[in-house]
Amino acid sequence: MSTPISRRRSAAPSTSAPAERAERRREKTASSRLRSDQVWQSLDRASVAVLGHVTHTGQPRTSGVVYKSFTRRLYVAVAPDSWKARQIAADHHVSMTVLVRRGGLLSLLFPIPPATITFHGTAVVHSPGAPEVRPALAKLKRLLPPESAQSSCLIEITPEGEFLTYGIGVSLMSMRHPAAARARVPVA
Repeated sequence: MSTPISRRRSAAPSTSAPAERAERRREKTASSRLRSDQVWQSLDRASVAVLGHVTHTGQPRTSGVVYKSFTRRLYVAVAPDSWKARQIAADHHVSMTVLVRRGGLLSLLFPIPPATITFHGTAVVHSPGAPEVRPALAKLKRLLPPESAQSSCLIEITPEGEFLTYGIGVSLMSMRHPAAARARVPVA
């Protein structure tokens, strides 16, 4: 009877064992170093995201949006008669993936993918001119066309649970290693 392949491999000394240990150490420290406030700082600097929701028939929908964060909430401006406004008002559950630019000038020369922050949360649709969201609208105004700033509904998104991150708090070189670049960070 022959020895199974897995046993034969483990019997021979591995030349990649130090590299594997270094990789595990890098994975462990990247996830354990990232803190909630670092993720919120990245959210504060970014402004482009993909917002996911469901239609009244349960069909998934996503769309690109611009947003601003304010008081640990994210605000998106939409037209009052848009699908997003109607469908999110009916079902307050959303998901969001924020794209965080990485690489600076290098990203102009090389294809460097953005880092991402993904989460789910609840959303409230505020009517145009609602007084409780005026401070958020003031921050968001510079990203909006002037003619739509005052007539837009604001969607207030409150993240829940955990942020799932890729490439946040790690070097560009570490982004090549998915296990080292991924992290789960509590929202709070």
